[in-house]
This record gives sequence, C-alpha cells and structure tokens, in this order.
Amino acid sequence: MRTYGILALAASLATASAQALQGFNYGSVFTNNAPITGGDYERLFNTAKQLAGTSGAFTSARLFTTIQAGTPNAPTEAIAAADATQTKLLLGIFLSSTEEQFQNELTALRSAITQYGQRLVDLVVGISVGSEDLYRISPTGILNRSNPGEGPDAVVRRINAVRQALAGTILSGAPIGHVDTWTAYVNSSNAAVISACDFIGVDAYPYFQNTQANGIENGESLFFAAYDATVAVSQGKPVWITETGWPVSGPTENQAVPSTENAEIYWDSVGCRAFGQINTFWYILQDAFPDAPSPSFGVVGSTLSTTPLYDLTCPNDSQSPSSSAESSSPSSPVSPSAGISDTPPDRETSSTPAPESPGSNSGSPGSDSGSPGSDSGSPPSDSGSPASNGGSPGSNSASPDSNGGSGSSGGSPGSNNDGSGSAPVENTVPPTVQTVMTYVTVTTCPVTYTSGAGTRTSMATSTV
Repeated sequence: MRTYGILALAASLATASAQALQGFNYGSVFTNNAPITGGDYERLFNTAKQLAGTSGAFTSARLFTTIQAGTPNAPTEAIAAADATQTKLLLGIFLSSTEEQFQNELTALRSAITQYGQRLVDLVVGISVGSEDLYRISPTGILNRSNPGEGPDAVVRRINAVRQALAGTILSGAPIGHVDTWTAYVNSSNAAVISACDFIGVDAYPYFQNTQANGIENGESLFFAAYDATVAVSQGKPVWITETGWPVSGPTENQAVPSTENAEIYWDSVGCRAFGQINTFWYILQDAFPDAPSPSFGVVGSTLSTTPLYDLTCPNDSQSPSSSAESSSPSSPVSPSAGISDTPPDRETSSTPAPESPGSNSGSPGSDSGSPGSDSGSPPSDSGSPASNGGSPGSNSASPDSNGGSGSSGGSPGSNNDGSGSAPVENTVPPTVQTVMTYVTVTTCPVTYTSGAGTRTSMATSTV
C-alpha cells in the first residue's frame, strides 16, 4: 500500500477534483542547437499522446520560453503544433537575461495572442514566469556556476509585468506562476514570489541529491519530502510538479545509478503516484537527439518512437482513489529533513547544450531553456533552451533539467557534473511548519536553451 504525505495529499485534492494535467517538458532546440520547429513539436506531441502503456494520458506540454528558437521575438512554433494536436500548454517566460530579452518574451506572447486568438485561450493552462531563477542567484547556485539568476524582488516585478501585459487581453484570466527548486521556496526571503503567484511549480531530482542516501530505493521518499516541504510554505497556492525524472544513462551520483530499470522504478513510485492527482510535467520525453547527453533522462531514445525505453504502465494501485483515501491519514507524514545530510556536495557542473526537441531535453531537467527549463534539481536545465528538449531534465534546481539546478530546467540531459563545492542553503521556515530544517543542494545537469537570438547553458541543482 502506498502512503501519501498529508501536505502532498491536501495540495493534490483540489487538482484531482478536476482533470490533473499530465505532460512532458520540451525545450526549444535539439542537442546540436538546431531549433525545434513546428513540425518537430507536432511529432513530439503526437508521440507523447501515443506512448505505449500510458493510455493517451500525456496531453500537456511545458515550455521554457515563448520565443521560437532562432528568432528575436517570434512566437514559438510549439503553439501551432499544440493547436494541431490539441495539446495543453504551460507557457514559459524566460527571466534570467537582459531586460531586452524579457521584453522580447512579452512581444512573442502578445504576438501569439493576436495570431491565435481564442484558440490560444483554449490551449494555455498557465504561464510560468521564470524557472529556477531564485536558486541560481542563491549562494549555492552561484557556487555551482548556475548564474545568472534573479532575486525575489526582480521575479515579483516581472510577474507583475506579465500580468500587466495580459490585462485586457483574452489571456487575462490565465493562471500565472513561477518554477523553482523547493529549497528556494522554503527560504522565507522568497515568500513574496509565492504571494505573487497563482500557482508554483517545483523541480526536484533525487538522482542529484548525492550527499544523501539517494539510491533508487529512496527516490520516492526523497521526492515527496521535497514536495511536502514546498506545499507547507505555499500559502495555499496549488503546487505543480514541473520537473522530475530518473536518468536512463550517465554517471552514478553517490548511490543513484542511471539505468532503464531504475528509471522504470522511479516512474512507478513517483510518477504513477502523482499522475491524475497533481499537475505533473515529467522530464523528459526525448533528450537524445541527435546525440545523447550525459546523464540522459529521455523516456524514448534517439529515435522518436511510441515504444518507450521501459514499461510506462502504472501499477494497478498507484492511482486508484482508494489508495489516495487511505493515505489521507498516514501514521507518520514524511519529514522533509529526514535523512538529509548537512554536508555540502563537492561538485561542479559543466553544461552541454541540450536541444529541446525531438531529441533533446536540454532545457529540461531543469532547464530554463530547453526548456528554459529549470533551475532546480532538474535534470535538464533552464538553460536548456526554451527550445531544447534536452534541456530537460529540466530543472533548474532540483531538477536535472534546470536552469539553476533544480530539477529543472537545468540539469539537462547532456550535462556532466563533477565537482565544485556548494555550501548548504540556509532556509527560514515558520515555526508552525518546521522548527529546524537542514538542506543540501546538489548540482544537476546543464541545459541549453535559446531565447530569441541568445543561447545560454545553465546548470540544474536539486536540494532536499
């Protein structure tokens, strides 16, 4: 019988009452930095919908940027592909760049509204302003060379700028949020960012938590401890899973061994537990085209196929209503600080641009780009380029795919991590939530993404 942390369950109930979103992260460029085009996105989205073992459930997509790779400020061609395939979109606005680049993101968004009209309203489920920016500007993110990032005041200012840009348009009612690592959220100095959001997205990758017992047998508990910690400080806002995954190949991180067998175990224990309950964007569909990054998180290999590298069929009890109900009163909730080492990891991440598309997740696992994927512990990275598939493991911070390191947008398949020390992140949590918490941040994968005419590679890092 599976158990669910009280906080994670409470946060998921509202989402579960409707149809929870289920999708992948998509970057803006391939691993060779070639732009992902509308035709590429259409093939990717159709493949996701037809993946064997998933019953057509992957009908949503998270993007790291709204700009089409290779252009200054044209709307991403992923929108046309989503329109053609009826794929829901979590649009991304890349932040950690120049003011000119941010204005280019707004220009692309306005152009998309004009070009697609009501069809865009029907596709967009939310807009994420930034990815792992807070992680990347933190002491740990700076030490892991995950810059540039943005402080909370800058993130809030740009969230408000997006709201202002959308005021009076057909997208004025779209939920606006931010994606970062859970350690960024539990730091009370970033509370204003949560207050400014309609929802928050969290990137987390146990694979990169290499100062802890992070073998696959602990992947589920590490992930949901991070998720619960985020829910605890979310101010009642919905918490979406925007990046997570387990690599099929790459280096061993402490006790975490990449393999298709372990990726399947993580899918069953984490993915299947979240699917249908929490809005979830997995890192990543494909990050190995034309070349495989290291680590690589792709559910499919270098050839785009509806036959995955491992079985995606969820166990019968993993998503059943009875399983969630039983978990509503677990004997002991998961503690975010349980088993967490206070010794900072000694590692540095070097990034490799990962394309975002059919083949690359760069922007993801954490990548901002490849999604301009994620900063958090995400495999792909924020940098992964809005266009890069590879950027995914996308998370910036806790995500392999991450911009920062967090699973997210940054880590990106494709990137190698190896040594540089990162200091523990000090987080202040209200006493009513936790009295003492110690966090360790682990650098994840680099992700490369393209926003307008600029290309950047970011690191992803995860903290738990």
